[in-house]
Amino acid sequence: MKIKEKVEIETVTDVQCDLCLCSTRVTSGGLEFATLQAQWGYGTKHDGEQYKLHLCEDCFFLTLANLKQERRIQNLFSEDDDVVSTKARDELGLVARDDYFRD
Repeated sequence: MKIKEKVEIETVTDVQCDLCLCSTRVTSGGLEFATLQAQWGYGTKHDGEQYKLHLCEDCFFLTLANLKQERRIQNLFSEDDDVVSTKARDELGLVARDDYFRD
């Protein structure tokens, strides 16, 4: 026998970018956002702190560009410049390309 009841549930209806405060909803109706997170453990300056930021596509790539620039500055006078190729520098954090179905 099936017993039916109406139940109220909470669901995510939108995710707002923590940088520009815009919605991450795309024209197809889904939500597309990046998550930048950190959990600092014992012995660090920020022991016990947890961070989680949601970023829209524009803000994510702006943040990534800033990280790449910081990486270039940090290694400006490095003698190991040949170790990290230009391609590797440009693809900081990239783990897949043309993965349209996320498989």
